[in-house]
Amino acid sequence: MEMESVERDREGRTRYFTNNWVGIIEDGKLVRAWGTQRDITDRKVLEEQFRQARKMETAGRLAGGIAHDFNNLLTAILGMSDLLLGDLPQGDPHRSDVEEIKRAASRAASLTRQLLAFSRRQVLQPKILDLNAVVRATETMLRRVIGEDINLITDLAKDLGLVKADPGQLDQVILNLAVNSRDAMPRGGNLAIATRNARIEASTVGVESIMPPGRYIVLSVSDTGTGMSPEIQRHLFEPFYTTKEPGKGTGLGLATVYGIVKQSGGYIFADTEPDRGSTFRIYLPRAQGKPEEPDTLQTHVSGQGRRGNHSAGGRRRGRAQAGPART
Repeated sequence: MEMESVERDREGRTRYFTNNWVGIIEDGKLVRAWGTQRDITDRKVLEEQFRQARKMETAGRLAGGIAHDFNNLLTAILGMSDLLLGDLPQGDPHRSDVEEIKRAASRAASLTRQLLAFSRRQVLQPKILDLNAVVRATETMLRRVIGEDINLITDLAKDLGLVKADPGQLDQVILNLAVNSRDAMPRGGNLAIATRNARIEASTVGVESIMPPGRYIVLSVSDTGTGMSPEIQRHLFEPFYTTKEPGKGTGLGLATVYGIVKQSGGYIFADTEPDRGSTFRIYLPRAQGKPEEPDTLQTHVSGQGRRGNHSAGGRRRGRAQAGPART
């Protein structure tokens, strides 16, 4: 007889097993039984990754197509709004109406840009970067965004390799993850951002086994906030999925992160479990070349956070993954 079971290891993590049992029955009674148990957790994780990747790919195609067409309509609305404003003198009673139309169209355009990021249809300007410089350039902004109740900790590898990515988009990734963590810590806590080098071997097991062997740069964002249930984890990177109250978020924050990481050739993994904080790990391929100078890089980093576009708050140790190799 073969059956699957779900158990917890000593650290409280969920593990999946296949159990094969053989028994001897005499006079209608089980008199002897023996069997084997095989850990199939990695296989279960990979199967879930594949299902999630197919779903995300379908959602990305749909979202990208809609966002592209809708963006064209918004371009016309914004253009006509500017023409009308140019014809209306200051003090005209209709001017405020046109300005409100333009503001609404601008907000809608911001949403379409996030959808285009999720669907990997936005135009990137990749550069050879020192990821540590990107993190340092965002620190001041992040401290303002997360508030005084949250302690920001950075642990940046001294010998960190280079990556090739759009610095403005990396800024968006760090900001979205930080704000998501902030919302998961309403009573305060710790937000840790770290970088390190990593090498993925052909023999690598676990969730990282989906990645091609090679050298990577890892960016991790961890918090001590609330956790996420397995049900929420299954929708983690989906656009418009959010656990926040109506009007508090669009559910595009993590979807945007997902799209930017994938379009940059990277992978993202989320370790999450209720009440045990969260860790997001982003793997970007290591690049060769000369990095941009920090003072030049600063001009690419946004000085303001884009808030109100984040999905479920607080995650850890259940695993959600995303990456180009799975789509």
